[in-house]
Amino acid sequence: MGESIVQKNVLITGAGRRVGAACARLLHNEGCNILVHYRNSKDDAHSLTEKLNKKRSGSAKIIQADLLDIQALQKVADAAIAAWGGVDVLLNNASSFYPTPMNKVTEQQWDELLGSNLKAPFFLAKSLMPTLKQRNGCIINITDIHAERGLEFFPVYSIAKAGLSAMTKILAKELAPQIRVNAVAPGAILWPEDDFPEAEKAIILERIALQRKGEIHDIAKTVHFLVQDADYITGQIISVDGGRTLFC
Repeated sequence: MGESIVQKNVLITGAGRRVGAACARLLHNEGCNILVHYRNSKDDAHSLTEKLNKKRSGSAKIIQADLLDIQALQKVADAAIAAWGGVDVLLNNASSFYPTPMNKVTEQQWDELLGSNLKAPFFLAKSLMPTLKQRNGCIINITDIHAERGLEFFPVYSIAKAGLSAMTKILAKELAPQIRVNAVAPGAILWPEDDFPEAEKAIILERIALQRKGEIHDIAKTVHFLVQDADYITGQIISVDGGRTLFC
């Protein structure tokens, strides 16, 4: 890992828990200021922000917003710019994830999954484009290895993540040379929060070259690399999957 990041201002969507929180902690430890966005995880987000500010006063701020609301997206962008005078990094991490079998999927589910996973990242990028250009910043999207081949029973989620992967490459062209745009595609990092059968876990692990699931810190370290040590990398999607896609 390279030298510590010097006072970069980072907006992380969905930063209260899980992958977003891990990225927030690592980037903060490396010198970044963090704007912690959350939708429903109020207690987790406030606890994280308090801990970050205890380490370095005034280095973390918090905002609540439903990213399905286009006006709320602008509010988040404005807050990020106002927090420390500009934004260096946009980390699009917030994501809705649930099954949508084709015989049961609704328009509301389509709108929610496309909204959180694709629409919100696009319009946040649009709103933050001037400050990111001014500061030669970067955008990092958290997509999914299933964006390429699709996850069974999750067609709408998979379509949304496929769109985010495509957006990564398109915006890398649109926003160059001032803004780099890359993505991280996690594999088996966190099991679903509901009861997930051990037999299903075993099947997934058998299809991973390294024969184990990853950890959220694996994603955070990759994000750190793209922020700090990837000045000549743009338009790329890095799979962090232990070799899972080798067996798809």
